[in-house]
Amino acid sequence: MPVNLPSIKNQILPPVKGVRLGWAEAYIKKPNHKDMLIIEVADGSSVSGVFTQNRFCAAPVHICKKHLAESKQIKALVINTGNANAGTGEQGMVDAMTTCEQLANQLQVPVNSILPFSTGVILEHLPMDKLLAGLAPAVSRLTEDAWEPAAWSIMTTDIAPKAYASNCLIGGHSVQVTGISKGAGMIHPNMATMLGFVATDAAISQSLLDEITKQIADLSFNCISVDGDTSTNDSFIIMASGQADHAPITSREDPGFEVIFQALLETAQYLAKAIVRDGEGATKFITVNVESALNNHEAKTVGYAIAKSPLVKTAMFASDPNLGRVLAAIGYASRECESLQDLNVDNIELYFADVLVAEKGGRAKSYTEAAGQKIMQESEIEITVKLNRGNELATIWSCDFSYDYVRINAEYRT
Repeated sequence: MPVNLPSIKNQILPPVKGVRLGWAEAYIKKPNHKDMLIIEVADGSSVSGVFTQNRFCAAPVHICKKHLAESKQIKALVINTGNANAGTGEQGMVDAMTTCEQLANQLQVPVNSILPFSTGVILEHLPMDKLLAGLAPAVSRLTEDAWEPAAWSIMTTDIAPKAYASNCLIGGHSVQVTGISKGAGMIHPNMATMLGFVATDAAISQSLLDEITKQIADLSFNCISVDGDTSTNDSFIIMASGQADHAPITSREDPGFEVIFQALLETAQYLAKAIVRDGEGATKFITVNVESALNNHEAKTVGYAIAKSPLVKTAMFASDPNLGRVLAAIGYASRECESLQDLNVDNIELYFADVLVAEKGGRAKSYTEAAGQKIMQESEIEITVKLNRGNELATIWSCDFSYDYVRINAEYRT
C-alpha cells in the first residue's frame, strides 16, 4: 500500500470555476476501468506546460508543444491511459492528431486548441476505435465537480489516486487551486512516468504562467525519484481560468503573486510526493536533504545519487542502516557535477533523522548501530548530507526498492 498517503475519500476537492472534467471507460487496455479524461477550460484561460526531456518523447508530447506554441487559446486536454503512444513513429503522430481533430469537432473549437496526453505501454499503437468511441461519453460528463473520478481515470500502475486542493485569498477574493497526478514507476527527472494537472481560477497572464510553471516543476516533480528512469510521456500542466474576481496578476511584483505561487507550489509538491509514496512496491518514503553546497546543481546531484541508488534503496527496504552505501553514492556524484570533483569528504556530515552517523571521512564516534536500526524501522526516513562548502541546498523525495517493484514491472504488459 502507499506509504502514509491519505485516501482520496477523505479529501475535499472543490471545483475550479471555468474548468470542467469528464471521464469515460474506453476499454483501451482492460474493461470496467476509467481510462480517459477530458479537461475543458473556459475562454480567456492561460495554460502552460513542461514536458519530459527524454529524446524518445511520445507523439502527444510533440503535439502538445506544437499546439502550445501555435494557439492563442487552449480549450481542452484529452488524456488516455493504457497506451503511451510512444515509439510509434509517424502513425503515432497521426493517431494523436486524429484524437485532437475528433475532440475539436465535438467541442467546436480549433484543432490546435487541444492538448493530447497518453500514458501506458510503449511501442504499441493506440487502439483508435476504442479511444475515439470514448470521446463522446467523456464530453457528455463534463462538469466542474469531477476531480475525484478524474484522478482515478489517469492511473496506470498506481495503487491509489492522487489529488490535492488548496484555497487562498487575493485582494479579499477567494481563489481555488485543485490538482491531480499519476505515477508510480519510471519516475525520475527530467521529468519524473508521471502526469500532473493543476487548475486554478486565479487570473495569471500567459507569460507569467509560462515562467512559473517551469519553476514550480523544478521544485516539485523534478525533485522526485522512484527508480531513476525518465519516461517518454511526462507532462505537467497548469491551467488558470481567470474567473476569480481579483485583478489580473501579470508580474512577480503584483499583489497576490506570492500567495498564488505558494498555493500552486504546495499543490504540486503534494502531488509529486504522492507519486513517491505510491512508488511501485514502496514501503518507505525517503527525504534526502543536501545542505551547504556550492550551488543548486551540486546539491541536487548529490541528492539524486543517494535517492536513485539501488543499493541504498534496497538497504532501506531491509531496514538496514548501511552507511557505506550512502557515502559511496555521495562520492560518485562527482561524475555528473564538475564542481564536486574537489569535494573534501572529510568535511561532510551525514545524518539519519537527527542522528549524526558519519563525519571526518568515517563513522561518527557517537553513532551506535542500535540508533541507526531504530530509525530504519520507521516508514518515513530522513537523510541529511551537509557538504559544508557553500550556502545552497536541495531536497529530493524518494522511496525504497522492494520485491514487489520487480514483480510489478515484470508483469507490466500481462
